[in-house]
Amino acid sequence: MSESVPTSAHAPETTARQDRPDLQKAAQEFVDAGFAGIQLRVHDERGVWVGSAGVRKLGGSAKPPTDGRFWVGSSTKTFVAALVLHLVAEGTVTLDTPVAEHLSAFGLDPRITVRMLLQHTSGLYNFTGELDPDGTFVPGLPGGGKAWVDNRFHSYQPQELIRFALSKPARFEPGTDQSYSNTNYTLAVLLVERLTGHPYAEEMKRRILGPLGLRDTTVPGDSPDLPAPHAHGYYRYQDADQWKVVDVTRQNLSLLVGAGDLISTTRDLGTFFSALLGGRLLPAPLLAEMLKPHGPLGYGLGLFVQDLGPESGGGTIVHHNGGAPGGYGALMISTPDGDRTLTAGLTTGDAAVDPAQEFPKALDRLITAVFRDGHAAG
Repeated sequence: MSESVPTSAHAPETTARQDRPDLQKAAQEFVDAGFAGIQLRVHDERGVWVGSAGVRKLGGSAKPPTDGRFWVGSSTKTFVAALVLHLVAEGTVTLDTPVAEHLSAFGLDPRITVRMLLQHTSGLYNFTGELDPDGTFVPGLPGGGKAWVDNRFHSYQPQELIRFALSKPARFEPGTDQSYSNTNYTLAVLLVERLTGHPYAEEMKRRILGPLGLRDTTVPGDSPDLPAPHAHGYYRYQDADQWKVVDVTRQNLSLLVGAGDLISTTRDLGTFFSALLGGRLLPAPLLAEMLKPHGPLGYGLGLFVQDLGPESGGGTIVHHNGGAPGGYGALMISTPDGDRTLTAGLTTGDAAVDPAQEFPKALDRLITAVFRDGHAAG
């Protein structure tokens, strides 16, 4: 990977050598919390800083590569939302078009619109599992534990994922509530394919990745291979009465088509988010729709909008972080204008701690370090 060609969204890479001990400390805190490694990139008024902490591979001493590829998980949803909105901008479809008009084979509720998919207000069951009324997680298709480990190279067809979701009761009437569901974004990808007559990967490359020069971002399909350079990701799970750790660097993300399947780098994520929020991908009215928080999740169209508390200096950030089923996570956070961005790739290791418990604390400290003193207001 070449890091020598700056994009208009970022300062030249020569500025990435600056000393930022506060950012290095914030990165190290993720490792102290139990993660195997992190690669971190921050773009702000001081330029670009890149760094890493932890290890590239368990048992080794080399740090994660700062230009490494990783599975970005649900950060994919922002790319897919931008892709759909690109079609809206062209007049190919509208946000209030019923999805069933174009995907009639599924027997979808005719009240479900394009907007509801992107906003998670369709009520469709999440095919990777849902919380039942008492808060207990009820698994759907294998997305965790030994079942996922044993199944992690299985190839799914997106139609298979949708039909599984539609075999379950809807969470609520369309448009009456909000519930995060991967099903919405797999449907959005099928809608793109129906409207354009081209594969999702082809349209993503033509409309988003190519114009922005995102050479290291790919739609892998059902390929389990993560291109080099990369850090290794691990998954700790219980098998009967034993805890085991397996290297899950290779995994088939066709389970999350459109909802969490992209491979990228911190540089490409930062370039994309800065360009999107800076108005280089969508007309201003559609970007404004995207940034309009809705419902209990504070979710716009493909991203979260969050007001920071006074302990972080106030202001607003927009973000869509992500996690692959095992081993990998991503951070994609920015001011609303795209001028200050934070992107990161995370890997889990063999620590007995639950990263999901420690992650919010480390993330809060990192957000405070990058978006403090009121600078988050866009």
